[in-house]
Amino acid sequence: MHKVLHGIVGAVTGNDGGRAKVEGKVVLMKKNVLDFNDFGGSVLDGIHELVGQGVSLCLVSAVNSDPGETAYKVTFDWSEEIGLPGAFLIRNEHHTQFYLRRLTLINVPGHGRVHFECNSWVYPADKYKQDRVFFANKTYLPSQTPAPLVKYREEELISLRGNGTGVLKEWDRVYDYAFYNDLGEPDKGPSYVRPVLGGSTEYPYPRRGRTGRPPSKTDPKTESRLPLLMSLNIYVPRDERFGHLKMSDFLAYGLRSIVQILQPELESQLDSTPGEFDSFGDVLKIYEGGIKLPGNSFLESIRKEIPLELLKQILTSDGHEGILKYPMPQVIKDDKSAWRTDEEFAREMLAGVNPVIIRRLQEFPPASTLDPNVYGNQDSTMKKKQIEGGLDGLTVDEAIERNRLFILDHHDSLLPYVRRINTTSTKIYATRTVLFLKEDGTLKPLAIELSLPHPQGDHLGAVSRVFTPAKEGVTASVWELAKAYVAVSDSGHHQLISHFLNTHAVMEPFIIAANRQLSAVHPIYKLLQPHFRDTMTINALGRQILINAGGVLESTVFPQKYAMELSSIVYKNWVFPEQALPADLIKRGMAVEDKKSPHGLRLLIEDYPYAVDGLEIWASIKTWVEDYCSFYYTGDEMVQEDTELQSWWSELVQKGHGDKKDEPWWPKMVSRRDLTDSCTIIIWIASALHAALNFGMYPYAGYMPNRPTMSRRLMPEEGSPEYEELKANPEKVFLKTITAELQTLIGISIVELLSRHATDEVYLGHREMPEWTTDSAPLEAFERFGKKLSEIEGRIVQMNGDGMWKNRVGPVKVPYTLMYPSSGAGLTGMGIPNSISI
Repeated sequence: MHKVLHGIVGAVTGNDGGRAKVEGKVVLMKKNVLDFNDFGGSVLDGIHELVGQGVSLCLVSAVNSDPGETAYKVTFDWSEEIGLPGAFLIRNEHHTQFYLRRLTLINVPGHGRVHFECNSWVYPADKYKQDRVFFANKTYLPSQTPAPLVKYREEELISLRGNGTGVLKEWDRVYDYAFYNDLGEPDKGPSYVRPVLGGSTEYPYPRRGRTGRPPSKTDPKTESRLPLLMSLNIYVPRDERFGHLKMSDFLAYGLRSIVQILQPELESQLDSTPGEFDSFGDVLKIYEGGIKLPGNSFLESIRKEIPLELLKQILTSDGHEGILKYPMPQVIKDDKSAWRTDEEFAREMLAGVNPVIIRRLQEFPPASTLDPNVYGNQDSTMKKKQIEGGLDGLTVDEAIERNRLFILDHHDSLLPYVRRINTTSTKIYATRTVLFLKEDGTLKPLAIELSLPHPQGDHLGAVSRVFTPAKEGVTASVWELAKAYVAVSDSGHHQLISHFLNTHAVMEPFIIAANRQLSAVHPIYKLLQPHFRDTMTINALGRQILINAGGVLESTVFPQKYAMELSSIVYKNWVFPEQALPADLIKRGMAVEDKKSPHGLRLLIEDYPYAVDGLEIWASIKTWVEDYCSFYYTGDEMVQEDTELQSWWSELVQKGHGDKKDEPWWPKMVSRRDLTDSCTIIIWIASALHAALNFGMYPYAGYMPNRPTMSRRLMPEEGSPEYEELKANPEKVFLKTITAELQTLIGISIVELLSRHATDEVYLGHREMPEWTTDSAPLEAFERFGKKLSEIEGRIVQMNGDGMWKNRVGPVKVPYTLMYPSSGAGLTGMGIPNSISI
C-alpha cells in the first residue's frame, strides 16, 4: 500500500546546503476502525509501505492486534536549505482511504521537534486535483505567512470552497451553502410538501451545508432526499463526520433504527390495546418494570436491524420476554409527585431545560406585538383582581415597580399558527403565564392565560380564558391541565427555537464560512475549530431523520407539519449580538447593568441558576478569547488588514446568514472588540448555551407528564361530559390530553439518545490535541481558562449544597448541574462539550 509523503515545504530556508537524516513518526488509523461497513479495501492490505521523494521507507505489518492507531517510523534525507519545515504534501497511491492523525519530526537541525497535527482522511490520489497539504502547528496571520507557504495556504482554501456545482461525494472536502430545501418530499404526495426555508423574506433561515443532490421530480426548488436506509451517507465533508466508532454506530444507527424499525413494531403491538396511559402509575412502569413486548418474533425482527450496543440501551431480554425499559429520569428519581407542585413548575423556568424564555413583566396586562390590522387586539385579558391576592400585600403596580412580576410568554410566537395546528389531531393554545417573585427567591405562578384565534376570523382578536391556582377539587384538576398546556407550548418552543434554531442552525454558517475562508494556520481558525466539531454531521442527520417531513419531531412535537416553518418565522427576530448572555439577560429584563456587581450585571432574580452559572462561564470564555486574540492582534488595524478574517466575516454575513445581511446590528469586524465579542458569542452558543438546552432533556423531559410535547384535547368546558370525566378521574383525563403512549415511547427514546455524552467527548477547557499551537502565551492562557472552569465547578457544587438557594435543587431534588463544565460519558445531566456534537 503506497502512502507517499513527499516534499517538505520549508517555512524558513538556510544557506549552507548541509544534509542530515531527520527521523519522524507518522500516525495513521486504519479505515475500518471508524467505518466498519466497508471492509473492502482494508482487508487487502498486506504490508504498509511508506516511500517517496527523499523518504527512507520502513515496512510495517498491517496485521496488528491493536485496532487503533499505528505509528510508522520514517526517515527523511534532509537538506538544511529547507530550514524550518512548514508543511508537507502527501499522496495516497492505494485504492482505499486512510486516516492520518499526525506527523512528528524528531530532530530537525536547528529546530528540534516539529509537529504536524493532521486528523484527516486521505483518499486515493485520483480523488483529488492536487496532493493533500498539511501544515505544521505554527500559527500565522495571512500577512505573516512565510513566502514558501503562501501558495499552499491559498490553494488549500480554494479547494475547500469547491466550484459550487455537482453532487458532492464522500471524499470531497467541499464546504458550501444551501437552503433548507431538503426537509420536504413532494414526490411522496402533498402531505410531504414543505416550504423552502432560507432565501426569502417570507421564510428566512440560516444556511446549511450543500450536498448537491438533484431536485425532486415534482418540485425543482426542493432537493431530492436520500432513502431513510441511506441516512448515514448524507454528505458532509469527510473530516466533519463522527470520528468515533461507538458514536457513529450508537447515535446514527440508533436514531435510524428507532424511527424505522422500533416505531412500526410498537405501532403494531400497541394498536391492539388502547394507546393510552390510564394513570401516572402506568407511566412509571416504563421506568420501573418496563413494558412487556411479545417474545421471539418481535425481538428477532429488531435484533436484525439494531446494533447490540443500542439494543442493550433500550431493551432487556429475560428468557422469551422483551421489555421496553428506560432509565429513571432525574425529575422523578427522588420524589414521584414533586414535579406537579406549582413551585417546581415555576422553578424549571429558571433552572430547567428551557431557562431562556422567562422575562420580567413591565406592563399589565401583558401586551402583544402582533399586528392589530391582521390579528386584532391580542393584548392579555388578565385582570388585576385575578392576581392581586397572590402578591403578598402589594398592588400590581407596586409589584411591577419592585421587579417582582415575571412572565413566560408563548402567545405571540404561537398565536398565528394555532388555527392551522388545531386543524390537525393536535389541539393547543397560545399561552401566557404570570409569576410573582417571593421573598425567599422562588417564583409562584399567579395566572395562566390560554388563547385561541377568534372563530370568526383572526382580525377579531383572541378568545382567551384565564386560570388561577387551586389546591383541591375539579378546579385543581383544571389548573393542572392549564399548566400542562403551558408545558406543551414551552416544550415545542424549546425544541424548535431555543435548541435547534438558536444553536444548531445558526452555528452551521459560521462553520462553513470559517472552513472556506480561514486557513488551518489562522489564529481564529485554531481558536474556533474545537467548537465546530461534529455539528455539521448532527445537523445533517437531523435533516434526514428528525426535522424532515414526517420525521420524529413532526411525529412527537405539537406544531407537527408546521414545526420548521414556525421556527423560520421566529428567526426573523434573531439578532446576533443579543445571543451574548449579558445582552440576552438585559433584553429580557432579567438583569440590569451595574458596575458594582460581578460581570457588570445585577440579576433581578438573584437565585437564577442558569444565569448565575452562565455568567461565570461567559466571563471565563470572554477572558480566554481576549487573552488569545490580544496575542495575535496588537491593534485594531491588524483586524482590519487581516484578509482572511475579513473574507470570513463578510461571507458569513452575506451568504451564511444571507437573509439578514442588511441588518444594522452585525459587528463590522473593524476592531479587536468586534473580534473578541463575536468569537465569545460563537463559543458561548456552541458550548454552554447548547449544553444548557440539550443535556437536561432526559432528566426533565424523559418523564413526559412533566414536559408533554403534545396536547390532543382542549380544556373541558364546565357542564360537558369531558368536565364530568375530569371530576371523576383527573389523572386519566390529564394523560388523555397530553402526548399519547406511542408518541411518548418514541419521543423519550430520542430524547434519551440526544441527552447522552459520547465516550470521546471533549469538554470546555480541554483540547483533543495538546499540541494545537507552538505559541506559549496562548497555551498559558488556555491553561488559566481550564483552571477557572475547575473553580466554577467547585462553586456550583457548593451552591447546590447551600439550602438558601432554593431554585438550585427544588422540590424534585435535582441539583442544577447543566452548566457544570466536565462530565463522564452517558446520561449525566451535566457537562459542557466544546461543540454542538449531538
